Amino acid sequence: MNEKLLRVGTTYIPVTNVELTSEWYVSKLGAELSYKDEDKAILNFANQSIFLVKSKENQSSNFYDIYGEEHFSMTFEVNGVNALEAVHKDFIEKEIKVGEVEDRGHAGRNFVFYDLDGNKFDVWSELSPIFKEKYLISQ
Repeated sequence: MNEKLLRVGTTYIPVTNVELTSEWYVSKLGAELSYKDEDKAILNFANQSIFLVKSKENQSSNFYDIYGEEHFSMTFEVNGVNALEAVHKDFIEKEIKVGEVEDRGHAGRNFVFYDLDGNKFDVWSELSPIFKEKYLISQ
């Protein structure tokens, strides 16, 4: 077989209140709402389609690693440390729950943030080289 997976097209995120949470993603993260009903909302942002799916209470996309640490399931990328710090400051001003900017021992810096349902996400200061090349982004 010569065919291969080319991209992640859609990510599904469990939420308890589709209306409230979709409004949060639009107002706080700048997502574009493309569809919404009682059970789901479809958002477009960060070059991806995100489905917010109505779920039972106390569910999230987070998981625990072998050391018992809660882990995020998705990392968003920004173009450089200055952009990371600007997004971090913006999220704080928008009263989004965020962690501190961290040096995790690899290239760049990171911080985590949470949505209304406690879904934990990561932000990294390094764009992938393929994305940079495709969209002609320079540092």
